[in-house]
Amino acid sequence: MERIPCSHCGDLFKPSPRHKNQIFCMKPECRRARKTAWQSHKMKTDPEYRLNQKVSQRQWTENHPGYWREYRRKNPQKAERNRILQSLRNRRARKATNPDGTDSVLIAKMDASNPETSQILGRFWMVPVIAKMDALKVNILKIPISYP
Repeated sequence: MERIPCSHCGDLFKPSPRHKNQIFCMKPECRRARKTAWQSHKMKTDPEYRLNQKVSQRQWTENHPGYWREYRRKNPQKAERNRILQSLRNRRARKATNPDGTDSVLIAKMDASNPETSQILGRFWMVPVIAKMDALKVNILKIPISYP
């Protein structure tokens, strides 16, 4: 059997006769790259696998409370790098939604209401019944339901 180049490192290797479609050599870093490529493909194409991964990650996080806080405390430069990269991802996401530069939706406030479409229904006084407190003047607004 002839030697073929590894898809990760580019070195020539002799593929296993048992695995006819082998494109990665057996070096540990290439095996890791193969697994990463497989997992990325699986996450994109298999919704059941994606859901299972999400549930597993949630369970791990619940079983290890405070792990990420401690990790950020021990690795401040990595935490700062992540903050910078997240800021860039947020900017790209905003540009992707509004390339013309108009006011874009922030990631954390996707469901924020638009004050221009709200109607004031009236002004009311909230008066506490049990405790002695000052009355509070409030505006009650009607927020229209809008679907994109």
